[in-house]
Amino acid sequence: MSSVSDQNEPDAFDEIIAAAETSAADAAGDRDPDLAVIEAGSRTLRTHGGPPEADVPARPEDPEVDRALREVEAQLATRWGETKLEPSVSRISALMDVLGDPQRSYPSIHITGTNGKTSTARMIEALLGAFELRTGRYTSPHVQSVTERISLDGSPISAERFIETYEDIKPYVEMVDAQQEYRLSFFEVLTGMAYAAFADAPVDVAVVEVGMGGSWDATNVIDGDVAVVTPIDLDHTDRLGETPAAIATEKSGIIKQDATVILAQQPVDAAQVLLKKAVEVDATVAREGLEFGVVARQVAVGGQVLTLRGLGGEYGEVYLPLHGPYQAHNAAVALAAVEAFFGVGSQRPEPLDIDTVRKAFAAASSPGRLEVVRRSPTVVLDAAHNPAGARATAEAVGEAFDFSRLIGVVGASADKNVRGLLEAFEPIFAEVVVTQNSSHRAMDADELAAIAVEVFGEERVQVEPGMPDALEAAITLAEEEGEFAGGGVLVTGSVITVGEARLLLGRG
Repeated sequence: MSSVSDQNEPDAFDEIIAAAETSAADAAGDRDPDLAVIEAGSRTLRTHGGPPEADVPARPEDPEVDRALREVEAQLATRWGETKLEPSVSRISALMDVLGDPQRSYPSIHITGTNGKTSTARMIEALLGAFELRTGRYTSPHVQSVTERISLDGSPISAERFIETYEDIKPYVEMVDAQQEYRLSFFEVLTGMAYAAFADAPVDVAVVEVGMGGSWDATNVIDGDVAVVTPIDLDHTDRLGETPAAIATEKSGIIKQDATVILAQQPVDAAQVLLKKAVEVDATVAREGLEFGVVARQVAVGGQVLTLRGLGGEYGEVYLPLHGPYQAHNAAVALAAVEAFFGVGSQRPEPLDIDTVRKAFAAASSPGRLEVVRRSPTVVLDAAHNPAGARATAEAVGEAFDFSRLIGVVGASADKNVRGLLEAFEPIFAEVVVTQNSSHRAMDADELAAIAVEVFGEERVQVEPGMPDALEAAITLAEEEGEFAGGGVLVTGSVITVGEARLLLGRG
């Protein structure tokens, strides 16, 4: 019988546990754990789990570079975290002004919505890169390293370049800090770094995901030639509104004069708001299910095969190595966005080159989104953190995996609809192990367990406050039916939870 501890020598596993405890202790202090999810485990991951993929970098191996990166992270940690907001773009606008408006030096595709933003951004980036454009991508939050948020040509910028970019804009950041009522936040500084790095590269096009909302999001100092709105649902209701229409009003702020708007399928009231805004600014609209969409999809080994209808025609036999109907819809949205960027359907009648499109989608990846990181038993990571995302994940798991017994490991943020999240997973989890990640936003494990007992019943709930113990318990439960019985583990509830599990387990 194998277990988590079998993957590492006993002393190495003890080191992981100690590292996780250290990270939790850091979270209790002033340091914002969102800056770098359980960094302490990365040394053990490199030694025992093999090198991480290029799009999920580990800590720098050069001690001096690592020290410098930690110093930058420490300085960023003194600023407002991403959950503390003052709804205004005045500070980021001031920073862009003193930097010479770097965000105006390249065209951009701007992405908002509730779920699917990062996966869609990565697919857009892959498509643009396949057509030999130099890309910059800015997404959030990160899975393991803060450097993931800023990518050039499909890969996170190096730690060295991240440090250099920060040092380059730091004097201007301090200048703006001195002039404003509030200092620039963590997210605002990172946004400034991304826009500066893209201009310095230089990139041919930037793919930018909002942090939250739209109108007053720090990213909204760009005028996106293409505005993408992924499905809107209820999330961050305390800041964005309590109905899809109210949330859509805030998110519609990224739709700029004469832009092209790519709308994923939306609730009717949200769609009405978005279409009204498009009319007000003379934007052109393409709607999923009307102007573009998924024609057909078939489950395949490691993903699915799609037929997509784009703005310029049909694209068949497109292999996507990602699971779930929602990823097929994300692919349709991404394709339409890139077509719009190239003028397909308006300036040019012919579709994009089908072979290039197939090549791009076949190389698509989205770490932490139904990502298999271990076999025997299979362990899957998914960053679903709200009810809509959890429902999509539950559907995809049932379609893509033939688990006879699925154990959930759930660590959620206290400010989320945790009951709705658990209710979405209840039909597919035989049992659930509730835990607590290292973020200061994490819901207490006992509090989460109390809700889980109400949803699952006491006999199906186990509490393990530490992530290493939670993984160990879940894998043990999954193995109860035997090595070949089809047991599996799904780790979910938060990007932070997924990042911690990813470091502890390594890949594959």
